[in-house]
Amino acid sequence: MLKHKEITEKIIGAFYNVYNELGKGFLESVYENALKIELELANLKVSSQENINVKYKGIIVGEFRPDIIVNDSVIIELKAISTLRKEHEAQILNYLKATEIEVGILLNFGDTPKFKRFIYGKK
Repeated sequence: MLKHKEITEKIIGAFYNVYNELGKGFLESVYENALKIELELANLKVSSQENINVKYKGIIVGEFRPDIIVNDSVIIELKAISTLRKEHEAQILNYLKATEIEVGILLNFGDTPKFKRFIYGKK
């Protein structure tokens, strides 16, 4: 059984709804705003662009801003590029490492809609 399966299925459905309506070629911010609307219509709690602190040995060493966090349990990173690369995967995995959140989804609104689901188990 996939962790947070019900939430991730709603996220993926919302992703395809946005892609089918808008198609390719917009800025990530346009897709982010449209996706937030779809997720809220699916009765999900949505926060976006919130600062998250990165700690090293308990000391804050930086911060990042995930595109969207859903129900405080899934991080979404959006791209609008032709091809996802390994560094995009590393980005979302680092987001998961820096938080208590274990599930992330990388969504690409490129030429062909694509998503990748990630799990980072906590100790």
